[in-house]
Amino acid sequence: MAAQMAEEGLHARALDRCETIEQANVEALRALQLARLEETLSRAAQVPHYQRKFAAAGIRPGDVKSLDDLPRLPFTTKDDLRQNYPFGMFAVPLNEVVRIHASSGTTGKPTVVGYTRRDIETWSMLMARSIRAAGGKPGDKMHIAYGYGLFTGGLGFHYGAEYLGCTVVPVSGGFTERQVQLICDFEPDIIAVTPSYLLAIADEFDRQGIDARKSSLRIALLGAEPWTESMRAEIERRFALDAVNVYGLSEVIGPGVAQEYVATKDGLTIWEDHFLPEIIDPKTGAVLPDGEEGELVLTSLTKEAMPVIRYRTRDLTRLLPGHGRAMRRIERIKGRSDDMLIIRGVNVFPTQIEAALAAEPLFAPHYILEVSRPERLDELEVIVETRDVLPPDAVMVLAQRGAHLIKAHVGVSAMVRAVPPGTIERSQGKAKRFIDKRPRS
Repeated sequence: MAAQMAEEGLHARALDRCETIEQANVEALRALQLARLEETLSRAAQVPHYQRKFAAAGIRPGDVKSLDDLPRLPFTTKDDLRQNYPFGMFAVPLNEVVRIHASSGTTGKPTVVGYTRRDIETWSMLMARSIRAAGGKPGDKMHIAYGYGLFTGGLGFHYGAEYLGCTVVPVSGGFTERQVQLICDFEPDIIAVTPSYLLAIADEFDRQGIDARKSSLRIALLGAEPWTESMRAEIERRFALDAVNVYGLSEVIGPGVAQEYVATKDGLTIWEDHFLPEIIDPKTGAVLPDGEEGELVLTSLTKEAMPVIRYRTRDLTRLLPGHGRAMRRIERIKGRSDDMLIIRGVNVFPTQIEAALAAEPLFAPHYILEVSRPERLDELEVIVETRDVLPPDAVMVLAQRGAHLIKAHVGVSAMVRAVPPGTIERSQGKAKRFIDKRPRS
């Protein structure tokens, strides 16, 4: 008992120090970032990959004298991680690595990341900080429906919740009927889950005839996939809770890179004492000023096992000023540069289609995009569920309404197919929004 109280005291003091740096002025924050960047570059210099990249760029770690020198450093990409599979990006001996995570590897070799014991402590603290910003507090019960295993979501939230002093219910994904039962029986205060799967859980509440608005849940921590304000409104309406945005990625640390405050819900504050953000033009790599939309690039400042220098996330957003703090915010992720569809010369993101369809209340927030090329030109079909079973003539009119909304809001012609509730397969993790049926060249 005494040891547990001592550990909880250490955690509380660590979070208090976080709150102090959150309130620091810009000069103090930039000084901390520079000192930590210099340490990170020294660690990265132990990695053969970075030794080669630095030499090719004609720069040494000691040449970085200010944060303005950051653009002189080379980018790191997911391909770099794959080419150094499995452990080539580690900056410490393998016997100092206490945890390994990896991406799914569905588009190639998985990207592998490692953590020292101190990295796990840092990650846990960052997640606790994020949960607290979202409105969580010690003593809350957290239902975790993110996947466990090599994916960073489940364990990231798990360790963070315990660090904060929450009671964890480690359900993982899937078994949606049981998810509802445990929410009803265990009465958690917080749920951590992808937004698309939370909507699937809401559908299961409805199927069982249980009013989700009367559940104990008051906060939903949602991330791992792009989602829209219309989806937030849908979730908050169906559960009567606060739906709060979480951001992170495995290659940098996992969830806990940036967090939306429940009091404002207007962008995610980047924990800039641990991650240094930039926005670049995704085509040219040129650094863009704050406020302009582009690709988010992150440099880790405290990772030991696997520091990353100027990692290209492919996530599209923009940097915004902080609210009463020096740490900047990022706007809700619009999409990924590698998820963008080009349909007859028009750039299209799934979230744009989602936002357009949300203007019609008869559409449910379950959809999928199919792109085909029957002849020379690409064609887009949007399959979207209706909220209720409708007669055929009403379905036809609704589909035409959907096509009009997409053309008006996105600027692309699409054929909309309205289908009955439950037609589209529900995802237990990240939602699959796009099927490419075009012939491979």
